[in-house]
Amino acid sequence: MAKREPSHIKLSRELGVPIVTGQIRPGDVLPGEIEIAEDHGVSRSVVREALRMLSARGLIESRPKIGTRVRDREAWNMLDPIVLEWMFEVTPPPKFVKSLFELRLVVEPAAAALAAKKKTARHLAAMGHALEEMARHTLSTPEGQVADQEFHAAILMATDNELMVSLSATIGAAVRWTTFFKSRKSKSPRDSIEEHRALFEAIADGDAERARQVTEELIALAQRDTEVALGA
Repeated sequence: MAKREPSHIKLSRELGVPIVTGQIRPGDVLPGEIEIAEDHGVSRSVVREALRMLSARGLIESRPKIGTRVRDREAWNMLDPIVLEWMFEVTPPPKFVKSLFELRLVVEPAAAALAAKKKTARHLAAMGHALEEMARHTLSTPEGQVADQEFHAAILMATDNELMVSLSATIGAAVRWTTFFKSRKSKSPRDSIEEHRALFEAIADGDAERARQVTEELIALAQRDTEVALGA
């Protein structure tokens, strides 16, 4: 039996998705707590907690005599995994998708090169297991998509760099939701298991330059597939 989602988390998504997808625009004032509570059939304490979650992600701010308004897009925490998830509830703006892949190209090739130099047997075991799960389930399934996310997270862990490791949730969410988006839009999405296997082998062999190159190729292919899905 699926675990029931807490009311405040459900409400934060119901309010957050329209904000990040542009249905509610920066500068717009949200309804008051009482109105939101009545519209969604929840208590005011649930509303307050949901609004706190949105505020923590930089999406809204409350001001006396004005109420709760949506902040400018520049103030949003775009790297928050939940915000990324909400972005892909509908078709995200092409500019946002391009920015996401530019971020991946800055971080992941360098991380793969570091991982090739610093990996341990434990890191390789985590990557290998994730790779096996990706091959078994394919990237068109939720299980395969989670394995893909775990594979990329294991590479960041193998860098032994705490600042890069801190980005693992963001990079993992970017990988997961772009893959989910492609699978949702395409009946037969391209399976990139061979490219992932080549990356694993480069890291296992300690070939930093090859790991960097394969990662750049893998991200470029993922970006191309996502842009095709956007066009679809």
